[in-house]
Amino acid sequence: MASTARHHRRLAAALAAACTTLLPLAVAATRDHAWPAPAHRPFVPVGDGDDGPVGWDGRALAHREATDAIAASFTQRSYPAGATARLALFDATRGGTVQLFRAGTGSDGPMQGSPIRPPTAFGAHARTLALPIGPLGTGLYYARLASGTRVGYAPFVVQPGRPDAHRVAVVLPTNTWQAYNFRDDDGNGVPNTWYASASVRCVGLVRPFLGDGVPPHYVYDRGFERWLVKTGKHVDVLTDDDLDRLSGAQLARRYDLVVFPGHQEYVTAREMAAVTGFRDRGGNLAFLSANNLFREVTYQGGQECLVGRFRDLGDPEAAVIGAQYVDWNHDRYPNRPFVVCGVGRAPWLFRGTGLRDGARFGVYGIEIDARSTSSPSGTEVLAHIPDAFGPGESAEMTYYTTSHGAKVFDAGVINFGSSALWPVTSRLLQNLWAHLARP
Repeated sequence: MASTARHHRRLAAALAAACTTLLPLAVAATRDHAWPAPAHRPFVPVGDGDDGPVGWDGRALAHREATDAIAASFTQRSYPAGATARLALFDATRGGTVQLFRAGTGSDGPMQGSPIRPPTAFGAHARTLALPIGPLGTGLYYARLASGTRVGYAPFVVQPGRPDAHRVAVVLPTNTWQAYNFRDDDGNGVPNTWYASASVRCVGLVRPFLGDGVPPHYVYDRGFERWLVKTGKHVDVLTDDDLDRLSGAQLARRYDLVVFPGHQEYVTAREMAAVTGFRDRGGNLAFLSANNLFREVTYQGGQECLVGRFRDLGDPEAAVIGAQYVDWNHDRYPNRPFVVCGVGRAPWLFRGTGLRDGARFGVYGIEIDARSTSSPSGTEVLAHIPDAFGPGESAEMTYYTTSHGAKVFDAGVINFGSSALWPVTSRLLQNLWAHLARP
């Protein structure tokens, strides 16, 4: 018994010490990935994000189509409170009902919302529905359409109202949602996404999501959305469009903390500049996923169009995030626990969790980040998954501060935010929030 305990202590110490020696491996493991890469097959997350991180079931997103779903989308991705939202129907129906819900606040459907008003009827020939938003608070909402046995969903965001009402902003990955949308918009048999064909360079910003209308990979956002509600957090919610309209100086005047809970892979150059400028003015950042700020897109005529990888354009994401995208699991490597190694460097993060250096928690992976030569000086590793995707490809949870007082956290795995309601992860997020949501 004593021998076993000594062995466990030695193993924990070795794993913790490894945190300080992983940088050369992580740098070497950051591979160049051709783009688009047909071999990088998109997958459907399975399971409930509130139950923790999910795996992949190996089915292409294009196979997720629900033939009896009602296809619909709002004509804008966000609206100010008091505006009239317009919902376009892409399918003929026999008439039905539409009802608005706030996501993450209830138990309705895959976006787990609660109704904010009774359903209203629409006729058989309706093609566009005008829906007054009223005095709703900022947040993620959706319309639920029903016609007989057919159902469909369409998300939208209500923009923040008075500046400074909330000092924390949450940015939803609306560009990335559309990049992974395998809907065949023109009916030519090829889904309109570069993940289906390298000839596709632009995708629509306001089109129905394939299947039931829920954004692809929304499971990564849902757990965090529910955590916000359950813990009583009040935030401003932004789309990529909303962030694109703000400068770093404007962000710094409005917010102390900007959180990216989901897979923020595709952003514009203006978004990258705003996030960098916010950080440079002492603004705090939290990335609860991986593979963020990776690819630049431009807005052209209601579409987002590929430009290139920021690191190839002289603007590496690691310089802002602290770490950068390493790889994805290639449908080969299972999710694994983090190993804690930074309690002494960030005791505030682990307070009350019971975690010590060498302890393991969670089940994470799918896509991972690690430090690179572009990471800011002093970037620390707080937890890691050694050789997550094979020798030299380790996941790193990182943290750094700047001389202007900015504090930047990166979870280093794509599914950290989805585990927000796990007790240990919830406490980690509470600690992170307390540390970052103040100047």
